[in-house]
Formats: sequence, structure tokens, C-alpha cells
Amino acid sequence: QVQLVESGGGLVQAGGSLRLSCAASGRTVGSYAMGWFRQAPGKEREFVAGISWSGGSTSYADSVKGRFTISRDNAKNTVALQMNSLKPEDTAVYYCAADKWGGNSFKANEYDYWGQGTQVTVSS
Repeated sequence: QVQLVESGGGLVQAGGSLRLSCAASGRTVGSYAMGWFRQAPGKEREFVAGISWSGGSTSYADSVKGRFTISRDNAKNTVALQMNSLKPEDTAVYYCAADKWGGNSFKANEYDYWGQGTQVTVSS
């Protein structure tokens, strides 16, 4: 089993930055694709960013391209999401997820393990 714990959320003004971290335990996720999703109140969970097991391939939702950057450190079993130029519409609970088949998918149902989430609130 893999346990994922997110950290780094908080309250920030529009235009500001936050860096989310996801720490994996239980087993190494070096061979897993990893992703970040978010869910705002009253909305469905949506894909934000994904990264392949090697870190050589990344993908982003159109709404965050150019502002967010996903990265991973397989030696530390961690994944990060650097969020810049934040907007009020980025307000949501952000979840880290792991896909043991390494598919680097944007589909939530293809991920096998999920963290509990961390709240990000962007004020205008």
C-alpha cells in the first residue's frame, strides 16, 4: 500500500505563489506516474498536472499551463506542484495521486492511491 500526504496549502492573495508537496510512504513510487487533482466546492474533481515515473514527461490542464509546474524527486519519494500567478478560481482542495501502472493519465479513475488533500484558498 502507498500512503500519500500533501502539505503546503494555505491562504494567498491573487498573483501570489504556493508550493505543494506530496510525500509517499509504504513503498517507493519511483515507478509510478503521479498527478495532482483539485476539487472546488460543488464541482467535480479535475486534473491539474501529471508527471511520468521518470519525470521526463509532464502534462497540464489548460487552465494552469504556464503557471503551475509539477516535479518529482524519486530519491525522496516526493512530488511537488509549484503554483505561481494564482487566481481566485484556483481555490480548491488539492489532491496528490499515484498511478502504479505509470500511465500519466488525466483521468482520476486511473489513479490507485490518493492523499487526503490540502486546501488552497486564493483571495481577490
